[in-house]
Amino acid sequence: MKRLLLALATALPLLASAQQLTISAAASLSDAFKEMAPRFEAAHPGVTLRLNFAASGVLLQQIAQGAPVDVFASADQDTMNRAAEQKLIAPDTRRDFAANTLVLITPPGGTVKAVADLARPEVKRIAVGKVASVPVGRYTQQALGAAQLWSAVTPKLVFADHVRQALDYVARGEVDAGFVYRTDAAMAGTKVRMATPVGGHTPITYPAAVVADSRQAALARDFVAFLSSAEAQATLAKYGFGKP
Repeated sequence: MKRLLLALATALPLLASAQQLTISAAASLSDAFKEMAPRFEAAHPGVTLRLNFAASGVLLQQIAQGAPVDVFASADQDTMNRAAEQKLIAPDTRRDFAANTLVLITPPGGTVKAVADLARPEVKRIAVGKVASVPVGRYTQQALGAAQLWSAVTPKLVFADHVRQALDYVARGEVDAGFVYRTDAAMAGTKVRMATPVGGHTPITYPAAVVADSRQAALARDFVAFLSSAEAQATLAKYGFGKP
């Protein structure tokens, strides 16, 4: 009995000090954040990161509905602006930490080489993110609009719930082409062919901020600061992200 009480007495302070930090991040950040998590945890004993990945718009909706989130990392400025307008983030904690590039991809052996090729009649299906909730979809709409192709290709569009789904559609050969970030295309390796980088859209930068209702605000601030550290930036660079 004495040993049991001693064990409990030792364990209780450890349990009490255990903290969980929930990070809701854009789907394109999945691989980089999964690699970063153990390093942040190692520097913060007793802390466990809970990672939640989805389209930025979906994550914002979850936060607005009261999901217990501590840090929000978006793939665009518009979604974070909406979070600020709804007073869902602590505005003084907002920081840009990464940048990306929009690219046009095809299945291996695909014939599409440029954005203009999408108007060809033999191109039947094009994967894009949902414009309302997926930042890569909005970047794509801007790019196709700048190329005066949005209206022409709209009947061909296959809308994805997040950028990784658009990538999967192309990798499985279910579409003739698709728009994703360079980082996602790189992760797919030989499953897709990168046709060309795409311009004509606002710069792709990733902001992060502490959620206003975070119960771990100090720790959440530490994580946002960590994203700009040399260690985190090296991991982001490894996965193809640029500096903001």
